[in-house]
Amino acid sequence: MRILLAVAALVSVVALWARQEARLKGAVFGRGPAQEAQVRELTESGELTAPSPVKVLTRDDSDWRKALKPDRYHVLREAGTERPFSGELLVEKRDGWFVCHACRLPLFKSDSKFDSHCGWPSFSEPSAFENIRTRRDLSGGMVRTEILCARCGSHLGHVFDDGPTATGLRYCVNSLSLDFNAGLAKMPPKTDTAIFAAGCFWGVEKLFYETPGVLSTTVGYTGGHTEHPSYKQVCGGNTGHAEAVEVVFDPARVTYTKLVELFFEAHDPTTLNAQGPDYGTQYRSGVFYRDQQQRKQAVEIRDKLVAKKMWSDSVVTEITPASTFWKAEDYHQKWFLTHPVTCHRPTGK
Repeated sequence: MRILLAVAALVSVVALWARQEARLKGAVFGRGPAQEAQVRELTESGELTAPSPVKVLTRDDSDWRKALKPDRYHVLREAGTERPFSGELLVEKRDGWFVCHACRLPLFKSDSKFDSHCGWPSFSEPSAFENIRTRRDLSGGMVRTEILCARCGSHLGHVFDDGPTATGLRYCVNSLSLDFNAGLAKMPPKTDTAIFAAGCFWGVEKLFYETPGVLSTTVGYTGGHTEHPSYKQVCGGNTGHAEAVEVVFDPARVTYTKLVELFFEAHDPTTLNAQGPDYGTQYRSGVFYRDQQQRKQAVEIRDKLVAKKMWSDSVVTEITPASTFWKAEDYHQKWFLTHPVTCHRPTGK
């Protein structure tokens, strides 16, 4: 079992590296540096924006030397390493964001930081997958995966496959590469919850996680009869459950109606018990409403899109009362942060 877990973690790192290299237009493999990057910025209220394109920050070496102190320049621009247990952020315990010292891009969130006893700040995952790029590092007679800021290309540290959390990863980062912004966005006084099923929950979670106004997402199983179901049981097709995503949102920033529209537009609601290459009742399309107001809005959005002839085939999406939502195993949560996942966005049939 330990061997299988180690192999799975190694595959995660390789997939992470391969995805980032492809997205950055082959900068590592000699096809020229990327001119643009998709990143998520930090708002004044302490939340991440949706991914948007920005120009990659480039400076002459002389400009970097003027902008950075010698010790920071050595780490950020020369891929140096600070002495272990010397960084001031190693013991930082407050809530907040760790941002790139060179360009202020948000890189890590305090809730992903853990004590690895390695001598450098360690994180289980980046705050946004888009904001970190990776490349193979063969220096020092070792084969490692280097992590860099996606906007300015500054060296941050390395990622290893020995993390203790569900991601199985340890982002080992130099304190000198980072600045710390204390404070996280406060939960609004009123939140609401929506539950959607639209095929494999990995991509569906990514879709809603990146939606402004969404506060948290959780993948799990619902709509069936088996209590405390496992992924293996659900895949067996005998639990009655669908793979689903629970979305907690701020109704002052994004409405339930908007989320329902996004749900319908981001998958094919005309295929029965199937989505893309996945087949089975667990991949059915469904809206699980928590009250009659949600039911009314879901039906209205469905009927509006049908009237617009968005699809030529009949919509088979279930709109049913929400039942117990069973959280899926930890390794399924935020799968998209360490694996290449894309959402199915049909434009009509």
